Amino acid sequence: MQFIADLHIHTIASGHAYSTVLEIAQAAADKGLAMIALTDHGPAMPGAPHYYHFSNLVALPDYLCGVRVLKGVEANVLDSQGTLDLSERILAKLDIVLAGLHSVCVSSGSLDENTAMMINTIKNPWVDIVVHPGNPEFLIDEKKVVQAAVEYDVALEINNSSLTVSRKGSWPRCDYLVSLAREYGCKLVLGTDSHFALSVGNFEAATQLISKNNLLTEQLLNTSVQQIEAHLGRRNNRR
Repeated sequence: MQFIADLHIHTIASGHAYSTVLEIAQAAADKGLAMIALTDHGPAMPGAPHYYHFSNLVALPDYLCGVRVLKGVEANVLDSQGTLDLSERILAKLDIVLAGLHSVCVSSGSLDENTAMMINTIKNPWVDIVVHPGNPEFLIDEKKVVQAAVEYDVALEINNSSLTVSRKGSWPRCDYLVSLAREYGCKLVLGTDSHFALSVGNFEAATQLISKNNLLTEQLLNTSVQQIEAHLGRRNNRR
């Protein structure tokens, strides 16, 4: 199975990542990727860029090193209602919106509270992908989350970083999420959550889970540019 896009990448603008836009684009080209998404953290994350950064992403070209560049954000969920840390005016300008629960931006609660918060994030009309839903810091009812993702046509991410260098304990939860996605027909996307250019396009650990659960290619957004464009095009609130 071939993956042609990495839709979760951080640049030096995130404050705790270590590569520039050009370094990332070149790394993606070297890996044979057709598309990348620049998804620096929203401003609620310590060290993250000011909201002007996201307003000015229009300054970047649509292609670098022959790779299509989507301008986006990994927005931070701020409360139980799934509120994001960028205004609708800015979100409307972005090509792609990822959203995630981060303990430095919102407190974890009970399993039921975390499940409700993630489902409300899924219901947020600006969200395209919910990232690292298998994070053990935010225990959830995976079945309810997958069912909500199907209902609201939002993709869930299998985060390669969670399976390798961060968010220890994610593997069994991600494995279960993938099995549920197979059962209910949920869209998934493999993301590297790259914070350094050399990890761009490395989905090795996430691919093991996909293979183990015999997931269908058509459920995986980043196997096809057309599938990505169709998913992002389902929303009508972009400029």
